Amino acid sequence: MNKLKYIILTFIIASLLLADESVQKSFTRLEPEPQHKKVTQLLAHILSRNHYKKMNLNDSLSSEIYDRYLKKLDYNRVHFLNSDIESFEKYRYQFDDFLLAGHLKPAYEIFNVYQERFASRLAFADNRIDQPFDYTLDEYVTIKREDEPWLASEEELQDLWRKRIKYESLDLILAGKDSAGIQETLHKRNDNLKRRISQYQSEDVFQIMMNSFSESYDPHTTYFSPKSFDNFKIAMSQSFEGIGARLSTRNEYTMVVEIIPGGPADKSEALHANDKITAVGQGYDEEMVDVIGWRIDDVVQLIRGKKSTVVRLQLIRANSAEGAQRDTIALVRDKVNIEDQTAKSSIIDIEHEGRKFTFGVIDIPTFYSDYEGKRKGLTDYNSTTRDVKNLIQEMDHAKINGIIIDLRGNGGGFLSEAVDLTGLFIENGPVVQVKNTAGRVEVEWDDDSGVFYNGPLAVLVNRISASASEIFAAAIQDYNRGIIVGTQTFGKGTVQNAIDLNRFMNSSVRLGQIKMTIAKFYRINGGSTQHVGVIPDVSFPSRYTHMEIGESSQPNALLWDQIRPVEYNPYGNIDSYFPQLIARHQSRGSNDPDYQELLENIEKMRENRARTQISLNEEKRRQEREKNKAKKSENESETEEKEPNKDLMLTESGHILGDYIIMSKDHLTGKK
Repeated sequence: MNKLKYIILTFIIASLLLADESVQKSFTRLEPEPQHKKVTQLLAHILSRNHYKKMNLNDSLSSEIYDRYLKKLDYNRVHFLNSDIESFEKYRYQFDDFLLAGHLKPAYEIFNVYQERFASRLAFADNRIDQPFDYTLDEYVTIKREDEPWLASEEELQDLWRKRIKYESLDLILAGKDSAGIQETLHKRNDNLKRRISQYQSEDVFQIMMNSFSESYDPHTTYFSPKSFDNFKIAMSQSFEGIGARLSTRNEYTMVVEIIPGGPADKSEALHANDKITAVGQGYDEEMVDVIGWRIDDVVQLIRGKKSTVVRLQLIRANSAEGAQRDTIALVRDKVNIEDQTAKSSIIDIEHEGRKFTFGVIDIPTFYSDYEGKRKGLTDYNSTTRDVKNLIQEMDHAKINGIIIDLRGNGGGFLSEAVDLTGLFIENGPVVQVKNTAGRVEVEWDDDSGVFYNGPLAVLVNRISASASEIFAAAIQDYNRGIIVGTQTFGKGTVQNAIDLNRFMNSSVRLGQIKMTIAKFYRINGGSTQHVGVIPDVSFPSRYTHMEIGESSQPNALLWDQIRPVEYNPYGNIDSYFPQLIARHQSRGSNDPDYQELLENIEKMRENRARTQISLNEEKRRQEREKNKAKKSENESETEEKEPNKDLMLTESGHILGDYIIMSKDHLTGKK
C-alpha cells in the first residue's frame, strides 16, 4: 500500500470511528433483570417435562439454541465478523448449563456485541450514503446471505454494506428519485434502524433468548414476555379492523404473515402471505412513507385507520425477483365482520365432454363456532357445520350434480367443527386421533348416524389450508368419500396450549406466558398430518410450491410419523379412478393456454427466487425491468380478453368431478 492510500484509509477509518462512537452513545448495554433467572429455570423445567417432543437439555440441544440465537440476531450475516463468532464459540455447548442455572450474562454479552456492531454498520452507512456511486460497473450484491460464511475483516463487511447501499440507491433511481431524494430516503431508513436498535430493552433480549430455546423444540412453541403478550392481546382485539392482515418483522422488512378471511386484503385478492411492505401512503394522493427499518408497531399504526378510508401499500411481491419493480395497491379499510368469515355458496355450470354439469361450491374460510351461544343452549348459534348444512339444503333446488368444498386459504379453527362437518358426508365413525404428551391417544368420533349428503364430492385445498382443514380433508380422503384436489396442504398437525408462568411462581412481577405444543393429530389410517399435510389425489401446480410456506419450511418442525390405525369402513373404491382422473387432468392442462401460462409463471417465479445475486449496473437493471414490465403488460392484456373472474383451479375441480361422475356411471352400466 503506498503512502497516499494509507493516509486516505487512515482518515476514513478515523472518521468512521468518530461517527461510530457518537452512534454507540445512544445505545445502552443491557443486563438481565432479577426475575429472569427464575423464569429461565422455570421454562427449562416446563419444556423438558411437558413438551410433546421429549428432549433432554443437553449439549446437542445447546448447540441448536446457540445457532438459533445468532440467527435471530444477525439472520443475514451483515453485522458480526467471523472473529466475533469465534469468540462466542466457547458458549456453543454451555447454553444447556446456563439455562438450567438461569445464567443469562453470556446471552446478553453476545447481544451487546451485536448492538455495537450494528452501531458501527449504521455509522458507516451514514457516511457512505452521501458519496457517489458508479452505476456503470459490472458488480453484484448478494442479498440473501443466511447461508453465506461470516466475513473475516472489517474491510470485507464495509464493502458488503457499500454494495447494499448502492443496491438501495439504484432501486430508488429506477423508481424515479433524484440524488437529494435518494439521500434523504436512505438517511431516514438509517435513522429508523438506529431508533429500533436503541429501543431494545432487557425484556426484549430475554424474549429473543427464550424463543431461541423454545423454538428448538418446535416452531409453534413460543415465549411471550409480559410486554409482547400485552401487544399480542391488543393486536388480537383489533385484528378485525384495518386491512385484515397479520404482520411481522423479518430483518428490516415488514412482512405479511397471514390474510384474515373476510377482510379488505382477502376480498381484494391483492395482498398475499410473504409479501413485504416497503412504504405506506394515506388516501390516493398523499406521499408514500418509506417504512424499511421501522418497528412493526409503528408500521401497523400507519396502516390502521378509520373505516372506509384508503391506505396504499408499496410491496415487494413474494414471487418476484430481488430488485424487481415494486407493486403499489390501494385498500379500503374496513371492519372484518364475523359474517364475512362464514361459509358461503355459489353455483358453477361447466361444459364437460359434451355435457352440462351444475356444481354447488361451498367456500369455508375458517372453521368457526359460537362457543358461548352453544354453551348457553341457543338453537341458532353460529357454526360451520350448521351453515354448510343449510347451504346444501338450499342447493337442492338447483339440481346440482355434485359439491366442491373450497378450503383454500382456510387456516383452521375449531376441531369439533372439522369433526362435525365430516359427519355430514359419512354415516358415522372416527374422524381424527389426538395423541398427547403422555402418549395417550384419544379418538374424535362422528356419532351422528346417517349421511346428510351422499352425492359426488370434491375438496379443494392449497398450501395455506391447515390444521382443521387438513383434518377434514384427510378424513374425506381416508374414507374414500370424495376426491381431494389442489396442492399439498400446510402440514400443521400439532396442538398448543398457553400457560401463564405466574401460576407456578408467587411473584409480584409479571413473568410472561409460554405457548407450548402438547399434542399431535393423526389420521384414522394412523398417519400424521404433521409436516407433510394432506397430499391431493389430483395435484395442481402452484406458486406456493417455490415459496417458504408450510410446516416443512419451518426450522425444527416436528416430523411426520404414524401410530396404530383405528377401525373404519371406507366408502366404495373411488381411489381406483385416480389414475384415469390424473391422466385426463394432465391432458386438459396440456391443451389449455391458461393452464400453460400458469406453468410458465410458476417456472419464472422459481427462477427468480433461485437468484442469489443482483446486478448493480444501472443499464442491466433497466433492461431487466423493461423486459418484466412488457411481459406483465402482455399478461394483463391477455387476461382482459379472457373470461372475467375465471378461477382456473375451481373450474378444473369441476372438470375432475365431471370425469368421475361419467366414469363411475359408465362403470355401473358396463361401458368402457
